[in-house]
Amino acid sequence: MAAPVRQRPGRYLAFVALVLVGLYLGVFLGPSATPSLGLDLRGGIQVTLKAEPIRGGTITKDDLNQAVNIIRQRVNGLGASGAEVHTQGGSNIVVSIPGATNRREVLDTVGETALLRFRQVLQAANGVPAPVTTPTATTSPSPGKGKGGTATPKATQTSKAGNKKGKQSNGDAVRAALLAKPKKSPSPTPSTVAVTPTPAGSPTPTVSASPPNASDTGASSKPDKGSEAPTLTPALQQSFQKWDCSKDSNPTNGSDLSTDYIIACEPSTGSKYLLGPAALQGTDVSTASANINQTGGWVVDLKFTGHGSSAWLALTRKTYEVTNSGESGFNTGCSPPKGCNAIGIVLDGVVQSAPATQTDGIPGGNTEISGNFTHETASQLANVLKYGSLPLKFSVPTATQVSPTLGSTQLHGGLVAGVIGLALVILFSLLYYRALGLVTVGSLAVSGLILYAVTTLLGHSSVGYTLSLPGIAGFIVAVGITADSFVVFFERIRDEIREGRRLRSAIDRGWPRARRTILSADTVSLLAAFVLYVVSIGDVRGFAFTLGISTLSDLFIVFFFTKPLLMVLAKSKAFDSGKKWTGIGQVRAGVARDASDRDRARRTRTREA
Repeated sequence: MAAPVRQRPGRYLAFVALVLVGLYLGVFLGPSATPSLGLDLRGGIQVTLKAEPIRGGTITKDDLNQAVNIIRQRVNGLGASGAEVHTQGGSNIVVSIPGATNRREVLDTVGETALLRFRQVLQAANGVPAPVTTPTATTSPSPGKGKGGTATPKATQTSKAGNKKGKQSNGDAVRAALLAKPKKSPSPTPSTVAVTPTPAGSPTPTVSASPPNASDTGASSKPDKGSEAPTLTPALQQSFQKWDCSKDSNPTNGSDLSTDYIIACEPSTGSKYLLGPAALQGTDVSTASANINQTGGWVVDLKFTGHGSSAWLALTRKTYEVTNSGESGFNTGCSPPKGCNAIGIVLDGVVQSAPATQTDGIPGGNTEISGNFTHETASQLANVLKYGSLPLKFSVPTATQVSPTLGSTQLHGGLVAGVIGLALVILFSLLYYRALGLVTVGSLAVSGLILYAVTTLLGHSSVGYTLSLPGIAGFIVAVGITADSFVVFFERIRDEIREGRRLRSAIDRGWPRARRTILSADTVSLLAAFVLYVVSIGDVRGFAFTLGISTLSDLFIVFFFTKPLLMVLAKSKAFDSGKKWTGIGQVRAGVARDASDRDRARRTRTREA
């Protein structure tokens, strides 16, 4: 017969203590030791945007989703934590920004259309600067080893725009140099040649003329006014060398002008670029779509308007001519004034892709961006290009100011409701379970500490969770769920004691049955929270989220704290004495009375016989 497994409840309790220490180290070392509050508890601004189609089109779900992504990135750039952006109905976008007070700034930020621009790449480097001795030297990482020419398609990297609010870690002087307006120069805009810096072994996207159906207009026109740019200054080139994209992925905060030379980052590849003035705008894009080419690979087909076609022809001819040989131009060390054979596609100051030119000028406005695309990455880039072509415009938005006083009043009311509910659960536990009720109190206290820390950490992380009034309601409901788990466990223990077992044996035998019931109940709660979170929007999702993490906390507490704590108490003679104050004394007293009654009945039957 195998020896019984030795239980070590102290280890479980020590693990819980370590978890608490780790969580609160994160809380106190983080940006804030309090949860991030939502609009209804903190006050702020809520904006409703009415989307309208342009060019006689219709409003599609994809257009709205792309607009939501762009607006969310812009709102995050305001530095507001916990902002929410979601669609409402078929044409509205609702933006909630807790803590915001500058109404005009919010309206300007969320109401503007996305700024899509096409700029020549003048220099490329790794986004994290390495020690250099020459300020103008290019620190491009080794390019991927493609086969060259147009025979081998090259991969693209796409990304969503980064935060618009730049951090000051790179220095005010660097940003000042970046945004400075240098004097104009009669010299022409620098040509481009180039390297698109991608990590070693990662191919680079390329652009080429679309297959035969493209009509060659042969037209050539002056680039738009954006190409008549100021002179590139040494200060900006030095800023480019110093800029660290890992600390600030949007140097211009999306506020660059088409005539500016700019520094921009591509978060998906970790690269940074020095870009020339914009040769084309998003308004020059007619259509963009993800398709499969003749070789079975995913590509992005791009078509420009009449003016855009001429400007695109001039830009692609200029970038291609830098190499003079038909090569892709992925040589290291490309730098101004010639630049690189690559074109940066920039949305709100963030590079979405930087393909190289493989054709000596692309006429007709039909272009194919090829590479090792998946359906998802090709669709992402196509959506960016389509949104840059302004598929939607927004009517003058209206904003509602939520008073911080009202928010604090609602927060106070929610906390009072929570305290009352918690107090009633504790009172019931103490009156009914006596000392066992203290285990309930301790378990609820540990659960509360864990939930507070998790809520705080999630609120100040990339998750951006904000605690709202429905979220508080979710926590209050979760108190009942947690208490229910304790009731199930305690009643199973009492059932075993009624059968004449000691406390420790009752815990061992009652736990497996109670565990199955607790897991079943909590699984149902988790499924309900998950479904509610997926199908709902806004504050209802806050309720579902808090219900879900509270249920997970309940499982953790029951397995790693409540059961081990009872095992420790069962070793105590005082607790296992069977006295009334322990909560199991009355059960044993009832068992003794039942046994006495059975003996009395048996003796009576014996005498009668």
